[in-house]
Amino acid sequence: MSDSLRLLPALQTLWIGVGSNRGPAQATCRRLVVRLSFHPHLKPFIVSPWYRTEPIGPGRQCRYINGVIGVHTRLPPLMVLRYLQRLEAASGRRRCWEKRWGPRRLDLDLLFYGQRIIHNRFLQLPHPRLSKRRFVLQPLVQVAAGWRHPQCNRTVDSLLQEVDDTSRVELLG
Repeated sequence: MSDSLRLLPALQTLWIGVGSNRGPAQATCRRLVVRLSFHPHLKPFIVSPWYRTEPIGPGRQCRYINGVIGVHTRLPPLMVLRYLQRLEAASGRRRCWEKRWGPRRLDLDLLFYGQRIIHNRFLQLPHPRLSKRRFVLQPLVQVAAGWRHPQCNRTVDSLLQEVDDTSRVELLG
């Protein structure tokens, strides 16, 4: 088996943040769940409700659709990240041309990979800004309120209760 397909011995739980504010954003997010389920080594097991949220980025932008997906896998974290980036590219995202925090057809963030802490030039886990973002924490609380952040040893629910971010996060009906 090649290094690129070497699976980990233990099943891992990971959490993926999903966002879109270009094109049919809600449909794009729902299609992503289906695409993930077709991957032979990624097994989505829960999807948060979808939320309409305020954009963080520069200039006038449409509001985002955001949610979180729980996935089980034996793939190493970097392989998962590369696959998520391929899904973004397939949706039309071109990282080399976009503005930081600008509009996106699909934005995927690897939030947690089990309780691993990774900091290198390719990947930072847990996601370095998740504890400061209501639009990430609100959907994450709906599916994993008791999940512990491995660096601060606090639950996702307690992080949401203390977040300074006051932006609107509205549950979609």
